[in-house]
Amino acid sequence: MKNRKWRSLVSLMLVMILGMVWIPAVAENAVIYESSFAAGDDGWFARGAQMVYHTTEATLKTDGRTADWNSPGRYFELVAGTEYAVSVEIYQDQVDSANFIISLERSNSAGTGWDRLVPGKVKKGEWTTLAGKFTAGDHDSYVLYVETDGNSELSYEIRNFKLECPNGVPEPKVTEPPAVIAEATDIPSLKDAYADYFDFGAAIPQQAFMANSPILDLVLQQFSILTPENELKPDSVLDVTKSKQLVKDDETAVAVHFNAVKPLLNFAQQNGIKVHGHVLVWHSQTPEAFFHEGYDVSKPYCSREIMLGRLENYIREVLTQTEEMYPGVIVSWDVVNEAIDDGTNWLRTTSPWYKTIGEDFVNRAFEYAKKYAAEGVLLCYNDYNTAYTGKLNGIIKLLKSLIEDGTIDGYGFQMHHTTGQPSNELIKTAVDKIAELGLKLRVSELDIGITQFTDSNLQAQAEKYKTMMEIMLSHLDQTVAVQVWGVTDNMSWRSAQYPLLFDKNRNPKPAFYAVIEAAK
Repeated sequence: MKNRKWRSLVSLMLVMILGMVWIPAVAENAVIYESSFAAGDDGWFARGAQMVYHTTEATLKTDGRTADWNSPGRYFELVAGTEYAVSVEIYQDQVDSANFIISLERSNSAGTGWDRLVPGKVKKGEWTTLAGKFTAGDHDSYVLYVETDGNSELSYEIRNFKLECPNGVPEPKVTEPPAVIAEATDIPSLKDAYADYFDFGAAIPQQAFMANSPILDLVLQQFSILTPENELKPDSVLDVTKSKQLVKDDETAVAVHFNAVKPLLNFAQQNGIKVHGHVLVWHSQTPEAFFHEGYDVSKPYCSREIMLGRLENYIREVLTQTEEMYPGVIVSWDVVNEAIDDGTNWLRTTSPWYKTIGEDFVNRAFEYAKKYAAEGVLLCYNDYNTAYTGKLNGIIKLLKSLIEDGTIDGYGFQMHHTTGQPSNELIKTAVDKIAELGLKLRVSELDIGITQFTDSNLQAQAEKYKTMMEIMLSHLDQTVAVQVWGVTDNMSWRSAQYPLLFDKNRNPKPAFYAVIEAAK
């Protein structure tokens, strides 16, 4: 997707300039990373079903834990064979003394493992420093985290996390993508490989439809279904100026336009390619004015009744107008996107949809979509982090309510993964559990990041991609599509992590051939 800054799980030390990788020499006793959290969470994320959040005291606080490993973690780029020094300050005020550990999760093609690096005790009400050294093994992915040992429900805070190289760190070997551009006709076709199973597609940015774009030849050869990256999101579709004029007579009035997405829809219609619509209702990338009286952000939020009217009118206009202009082209829609909160594992109370309509806004959105969608169009709920147990439970709870309403057809898995996270086992469990609900399945947003463009990382990426395809192939009777989120690495929202099937020069990567192989 995406311009969602809070979604990035991986914080990298590579500086990307026009696709080139620059790695400065590191002196002895170099500080590789240091954060007081004064500016925010700085790339740390929740490991498990708990909340991790930045506080005004410049600390990172962790609450809602149910297991020792539920902890704040962060990806780091480490160099095999290098000695590192790590330290952090920890605070807890619930028990007289608690055992803590700075730990390391490391992953490669052989699997995922965990190392307990620096143990220590933290007394109640005292900031305590844990510090120690370790040597990085040869792995593709590394996460440092701060967990407890025997205090699984304890809340705690950390600050001043530091990672250093006492003896200096060698520059890792980085391979640049080959300059030779492969001809589309010289490689297999993803859509053909999966033609007997399900659609294989991609998200396509607006820039791909500029005149003489070389990307389009690749798109035509490889994909049977497309998704616009941003051009069907509410901030591209809602005509605020015209809506503001219309509400002088009717506060529920909504005006829309499709200027941004027309190049993609025209291309799809002309070439017989399906389109997946993304997205009707989302708390992000929706004009704030949509939720205010008179479409004026200086005025109060609309009442529930007015917002229900605007919600229905918006969904009706988008679904009926696109179907009238491009009959049969859009075969499925993400009706609601990312409604489940990562911390509470239930609906986001900060969403303006929740604030104006209430807890049933998702159900009402699907009710209206069902009312106005053309026959045969699949209506889906779409979300990320499905593999993590807490989030999964909240998603399933929501899906069951929509199934009971009879308004939902499918679920979209956002698989924005890395080679190490989430584990293949967690992903398979999540897919199996969603499948048990009887819904159609889509992988709506697939990309798998790596820290460096190296042979070992590319192979690990390929193996992860292949496993994702094998998981979906195990549910052939329910899977309708798999879509990567982008075409080439340099056009990806995660470009620094080389996450896609084609490199910046449109050459197929090992992951491409692994996806082809999975179909066999």
